[in-house]
Amino acid sequence: MQDDAKGAPAPLVVGIGGTIGGVSSTERALRIALGEAAAQGFRTQMFGGADMARLPLYDPRATSRTPEEQAFVEAVRNASAVIISSPGYHGSISGVVKNALDLLEETARDSRPYLADMPVGLIATAYGWQATGSTIAALRSIVHALRGWPTPFAAAINTQVTRFDDEGGASDPAVVEQLRLIGRQVARFAPLSGGVAA
Repeated sequence: MQDDAKGAPAPLVVGIGGTIGGVSSTERALRIALGEAAAQGFRTQMFGGADMARLPLYDPRATSRTPEEQAFVEAVRNASAVIISSPGYHGSISGVVKNALDLLEETARDSRPYLADMPVGLIATAYGWQATGSTIAALRSIVHALRGWPTPFAAAINTQVTRFDDEGGASDPAVVEQLRLIGRQVARFAPLSGGVAA
């Protein structure tokens, strides 16, 4: 955990993304972006595919939340920025990513609801270009609905032509740089969010 000059914890960037069934290209891409945010002096916390698989389907009428749901919501409440990474499933975001974002309804009555005033970096991976574009468009619409600010740059990654490795890299250096740019942009714009709501 990094601290500022006064000993306070560094601002937090939360990463949301991945797929069920193992570490995916989507999750590897997210780790690169979060790694760059960490290099800019931010704390990071990631909710990957395995974490999202433990979230039950969102039920707005539920009177209690599981520990996993509570941990996810609390992390986003404490965040100064978010990065969302989704595979393109049938032209849009995956169900597990959407389910996690639906859970942010728990923050509706907070002084800072949803993703209000937060910079949000966006990543889409798909086996082909068509789904990357539509998935980025869907993510932007969702972030706007949640009152967040999508960063100017979003990464659309065609996994037909780009392969990720276990060492935190990818076969195309330009893709790695695009993901790092997302990390730098959320770090740059996070101070404008006004910090964490009380």
